[in-house]
Amino acid sequence: MRDDEREKIYDPPNPEARGKMRQRKLPPKEEPRKQQVNGEDHTNDLDLGELDAGLDTAPIPPRGWLLGNSFCRGFVASLFGEGAVGKTALRMAQLLSLAIERSLTGEHVFVRARVLIVSLEDNLDELRRRLRAVCLHHDIEPHEYAGWLFFAAPGRKGGKLLTTDAKNRPVAGQLAAKIIHTIKKRKIDIVCIDPFVKSHSVEENSNSMIDEVVQTLTDIAMEHNICIDSPHHVSKGQGEPGNANRGRGASSLKDGARLVNTLTVMSAEEAKILGVNEADRRSLVRLDSGKVNIAPPLEQAKWFRLVGVSLGNGNETYPNGDEVQTVEVWIPPPLFKDITTLVINQILNDIDAGLQDGNRYSNASKADERAAWPVVARHCPEKNEEQCRRIISAWIKSGLLSKRKYNNPAARKEASGLWVDNSKRPI
Repeated sequence: MRDDEREKIYDPPNPEARGKMRQRKLPPKEEPRKQQVNGEDHTNDLDLGELDAGLDTAPIPPRGWLLGNSFCRGFVASLFGEGAVGKTALRMAQLLSLAIERSLTGEHVFVRARVLIVSLEDNLDELRRRLRAVCLHHDIEPHEYAGWLFFAAPGRKGGKLLTTDAKNRPVAGQLAAKIIHTIKKRKIDIVCIDPFVKSHSVEENSNSMIDEVVQTLTDIAMEHNICIDSPHHVSKGQGEPGNANRGRGASSLKDGARLVNTLTVMSAEEAKILGVNEADRRSLVRLDSGKVNIAPPLEQAKWFRLVGVSLGNGNETYPNGDEVQTVEVWIPPPLFKDITTLVINQILNDIDAGLQDGNRYSNASKADERAAWPVVARHCPEKNEEQCRRIISAWIKSGLLSKRKYNNPAARKEASGLWVDNSKRPI
């Protein structure tokens, strides 16, 4: 359409309105609007770089995973957890796994990667202590990660990723430029900035401000094809596996980061179910995805034990030296550990026989005298109530036990009870 035709169609009779409408007149499609900024032509800035999907026949590259589902090129990762829960100890083990191309945390190492750890909370000596603890516990020599693992503790002089001006507007800080310089210099594949809260000085409860910080990290990750990780603290309260909503401050970090995990101490209830005593419970932590709504079952969760490692660095003043935490993989004991086939069949025989008054056993939480879990406990005295209940639930889920309706002879009404499917008994 010609300009004169466009103007004629939209030209109102009122002269004043006509002037305003002419100011809003759309430019011809074939001529992008000229953009002059500080004397430079920025016309191409209007180009989105859109792709004609119908002409896209090029092979699609796979995502650049580095370690398990924790780190991936082009994405921002984070680990949410309370203070002293072991976030830094776990991250040090994961990052060292990438540097030596050997898994220390049970997660698959896809490729060897050059690692940069930027600590905004600890100094270099503390970083050295943490690294030494991992190496001593897992028998790793310095030559294995030479040229692949770098760390820095810039302190205040390192600056921030983002700060604000006098009018509380976001302003880029010096930290991003320094990190980018090191990425190029050392050919880094993953950067860990620990902790997130120290990486900026904007209002941490402002979603728009925190989103700007996350966008800065995302831009670096995408532009340099690396992973950016920044562990984060959570608000006070009882830890909940997989609940990233407890992250301190605005929710923009949780929403903007693509690989969010939580680290929580084993709860007292979990300890009862898994048969762990109170002393050991406090040293066990579980890693869960913060991007799913339902945490996996206890047996399928990723568990780690926090281990104190003596560095052997004592001197005359401090003869005992330092003890520093690291992590090791911990696998929960199987629910049916130490239960023989003979014992299982004895339990099933008792359940299938029912009670003396003709009633059937039940797995209901308020079954009282009809509860099936005490039958398990009689044959397996080392199991607690929670474990016995889980054994009954596992048998129901597998079909070994089934629930059916029957006439309760005592109450003279219909009830639900348990029967054994003999075809599924262990042999």
